[in-house]
Amino acid sequence: MKITSVEKNKKNKKMYSVFIDDKYAFSLSEEDYYRLSFYDIKSITEEEIEFIKKNILFKTAKSQAIKYLSFKLLSEKELSSKLLLKGFDEDVIKLAIDELKSMGYLNDVIYAQKYVYERIKLKPKSKKMLRFELLNKGICEDIIEEVLSDLEYDEDVLIERLVRKKFGKYDLNDPVVTRKVYSFLMHRGFSLENIKVSISKIKMER
Repeated sequence: MKITSVEKNKKNKKMYSVFIDDKYAFSLSEEDYYRLSFYDIKSITEEEIEFIKKNILFKTAKSQAIKYLSFKLLSEKELSSKLLLKGFDEDVIKLAIDELKSMGYLNDVIYAQKYVYERIKLKPKSKKMLRFELLNKGICEDIIEEVLSDLEYDEDVLIERLVRKKFGKYDLNDPVVTRKVYSFLMHRGFSLENIKVSISKIKMER
């Protein structure tokens, strides 16, 4: 098979896109491109392509993934998206992610548990909103259900705590203040009914 062209990758200028018989085949890092003297290679076999993907490209993607994870815990979807933006191909990314999962570097259950814990501590939201956010992070339904079902979470108590903390010095009988309270709490995913009950309870105590 003939290598017909090698071009700068559109997603990452430090990667090279290799075209074989006028069709895209794979992307190679700039470092590997020069290290392997790829500029001198005119033809390549299926076996050589497979070797490059499963060894050279895989190792480069894995190394980049570990760098990302050393700074911040990521979900599988988040890590995959970052590697795609770096110019790696999906099949190479899958190899790297599978390897990192087997090594314990990547675990969506731990990610979801940590995410929920930090959300509750720093920016409390409803279970409904937490579920929505985890889905957007690429966490599967089974893991979300497992993590949220283990969560001891009284939303009525949480709503009251948020109202007292953020609006404690305001008059909740003032329609303008009430609208702001409702808007704030609904934005965090709490139900209208729960908000009504909690606000009524606080009003009665004053």
